[in-house]
Amino acid sequence: MLIGLSWLLWGSVSTVQASEVLSSETSPILYAQFNQQDQAIQWMTRGLELVQAGNLTEAIAAFRQAIAIDPSLAPAYYNLGLALRQSGDLQAAADAFYQAIQNDPGFALAYANLGAALLEGNNLQQANDYLQRAIALDPKMGIAYYNLGLVQQQQGKISEAIGSYRQAMRHSPDAPEPGYYLALLYLQQNQLREAEDALKKVLQIAPNYAEAHYHLGFVFFSRGKLEDALNAFRRAAESNPNYANAYYGAGLVFLRQNLYSDAVRVLEYARDLYSQQGAREWARKAEELIQQARSQQ
Repeated sequence: MLIGLSWLLWGSVSTVQASEVLSSETSPILYAQFNQQDQAIQWMTRGLELVQAGNLTEAIAAFRQAIAIDPSLAPAYYNLGLALRQSGDLQAAADAFYQAIQNDPGFALAYANLGAALLEGNNLQQANDYLQRAIALDPKMGIAYYNLGLVQQQQGKISEAIGSYRQAMRHSPDAPEPGYYLALLYLQQNQLREAEDALKKVLQIAPNYAEAHYHLGFVFFSRGKLEDALNAFRRAAESNPNYANAYYGAGLVFLRQNLYSDAVRVLEYARDLYSQQGAREWARKAEELIQQARSQQ
């Protein structure tokens, strides 16, 4: 399940140099405080550069150094949380986001990412609470609505999840994930027309979204539009040649069209991909369809 990591911005801080705010009459204590914060921001900036270079380990160390210098620097905790989350350490990431909001109770993005980390850890109620707080602070934050939709979907609150995904689409119109998960909910409710509309919007944003092409093919197949379904499955395979579901879907179309040789060909490909990817149950299902097609040849 997608949680929205691709939406996360590596935060930065708007700062002014100490020389711009210090006069000749500034006390030595105040000067030291500004100098300390400046050093911390330099370490945080270094951490961001390391993230961009793909060096998470050193980035994490840099963010921690920034925090050691200035334990009240909320953006350093926030960026540390993002780095830890990307490295797979969810508990440490959640702790860092929590420290960010302790030092800045109005830090909406930190609430949103704390909620996302808790969602990944399957702590749904706490995730819901922090995401709701993020939205209260910033009612236009698409990522918070998106992750809240994921929470509500897992809680079985389907109508609430649909509303959250719609809000995410409204406030983050360039992000394909909310529309995709909205479409999946419509499919679960057998609302095929609504699912089709949502998937088409997703593909306008992300034309190579293989899973969206596949599910659009499923919608067409369910409605008896076999050629449209086949074209959608082909687009899914073109977008991701290792996406076994695309070939499986094409095999279903060929079976419905009584094109058994074509069905065997694509289903064998799907079966082999499933086997390579460890999806044994789906490999077994593909093999059953292969035998069914061969019996009709």
